[in-house]
Amino acid sequence: MSRVLCKSLIPSLLSSSSSSISAQLRFKHFPTSSSSSSPRVSRMATEASSSSSSSASPSPSSAIDFLTLCHRLKTTKREGWVRRGVNNPESIADHMYRMGVMALIAADLPGVDRDKCVKMAIVHDIAEAIVGDITPADGVPKDEKSRRERAALEDMCKLLGGGSRAKEISDLWMEYEENSSLEAKVVKDFDKVEMILQALEYENEQGKDLEEFFQSTAGKFQTEVGKAWASEVASRRKKSN
Repeated sequence: MSRVLCKSLIPSLLSSSSSSISAQLRFKHFPTSSSSSSPRVSRMATEASSSSSSSASPSPSSAIDFLTLCHRLKTTKREGWVRRGVNNPESIADHMYRMGVMALIAADLPGVDRDKCVKMAIVHDIAEAIVGDITPADGVPKDEKSRRERAALEDMCKLLGGGSRAKEISDLWMEYEENSSLEAKVVKDFDKVEMILQALEYENEQGKDLEEFFQSTAGKFQTEVGKAWASEVASRRKKSN
């Protein structure tokens, strides 16, 4: 892990300014080697894990360290909107929050655990607290992006102290990443629906042409609820033009 990231982690993170945190999250700071963390980060994570791995819940210290790191999700802007010059673009946390609400309000679906979908929605981008929002425009291969995010997730779970809560976060993230369940397919559709709904809102509010975001999701919805909600967004966009 780079010197920039090492300097940013707990406890240094506690005194970092929002602007410096945002600057540190750019993916270009992260190496492509197999090493996932500095000795300092690994030591912190190991100590946290060994101190509370036998407990279902993290210690107060581990919980606050973890939540402080998650603060980055609130301050890091979604890179796709930044690249398109959107004013005051949403953060990663903004995106995940509305996905969680989507899962909460969606109709019951056969074989789908709604509560699991809510949880999955609020953790699916959690590794971006460390690696930042890597987009296709960044030119990072898919396998490399996944490697960075998996390494970041592992360090975050260790920082939380291990135990059942960390395992639940890890399992939910992996299930989403691998698209290995009905819940993952639903949440992946919500990810796309939330993006195009946000694109429509930016088009209406700021006069932007964000057609590329609609094109990138066309034909990629896996569930009936995803297809129905995407169709509704498309219909409203057509009426607004």
